[in-house]
Amino acid sequence: MAVEHTAFFLADRGRLITGRHDKSMKKAYAYVILTALLFGTMEVACKIGGSKLDPLQLTFLRFLIGGLILLPFAVIQLKQRQIRLRRRDLSALAGIGFLGVTVSMSLFQFSIMMCNASTVSVIICINPFFTMIFAHFLTGEKMNRQKLLILAVAMAGIIFMIRPWDIQEGNSAIGIGLMVAAAVVFGLYTVAGKVSQEKLGLMAQTSISFIFGAVFLLAILLVSGRPVVSGIAANIPIILYAGIMVTGLGYYCYFRAIGLAGASVGSFAFFLKPAIAPLMAVIVLRERVLWNTIAGIVLVLTASLLNILYQRKIADQQRSEIHRLEANR
Repeated sequence: MAVEHTAFFLADRGRLITGRHDKSMKKAYAYVILTALLFGTMEVACKIGGSKLDPLQLTFLRFLIGGLILLPFAVIQLKQRQIRLRRRDLSALAGIGFLGVTVSMSLFQFSIMMCNASTVSVIICINPFFTMIFAHFLTGEKMNRQKLLILAVAMAGIIFMIRPWDIQEGNSAIGIGLMVAAAVVFGLYTVAGKVSQEKLGLMAQTSISFIFGAVFLLAILLVSGRPVVSGIAANIPIILYAGIMVTGLGYYCYFRAIGLAGASVGSFAFFLKPAIAPLMAVIVLRERVLWNTIAGIVLVLTASLLNILYQRKIADQQRSEIHRLEANR
């Protein structure tokens, strides 16, 4: 009788755990879809906003708003980890913010004004592949055959997107160069932030680094005599959308997906984005998507999927190793 009760208890407990897992996964995929949709509109929103505001001004506003939207959740995360920010932490976050926002996202905004939104939206998605390169030289994560294959597929996709033999109408060599530079710097930003991310958490690092990056941009705006508040009143809807929805809510949904199901599931948002963003550019901006754009999107999507599967494989191997070590204790 006791055995039967135990069996029923274990079965009920298993169903409960499975039910909770299924519920968490459903929530995670909902957040992934929301993230992809919000990030998929980023280039369109920035293209529209950049035509009405100074590019550095728009970048300053959207990352200041986005950083402040995430700040309450960042404070909660720091309290949960019982972390008090020290001068060294703030210096690291300031450096990360300078790379990711002040440099990379400024280059991104300038490039989007010189290129088609569909082209920019796909090129920016290659930043994880530059992260691999920087990680090879700056961390213990060395390149291997699988990573080189992923990188080669991604680069082939970018070549098709750029079409250097006959640059597509709406794109420019300078704009494409700025976009590739933005992706390279964002890859460096990702590697540089790994230490503070592990200590502080994704939400805290992102929020505070965004605010630091916006502060640096404010200083540049003031020193260079560019507008800071001029034009805001006439363009509130696009500023709020870019700041709250894309930069604030977009990253919040992304972090929630990671928190519920892990980084491999959360990263599917960036797999979907290259497919969504060009479609939004066609619908809203009336851009033309040519055969080379489709070929580039397919190759970048393929590289993204290979990268996701590779990262999941590494994560599974690490979990198996942890379980093996615990079993041998």
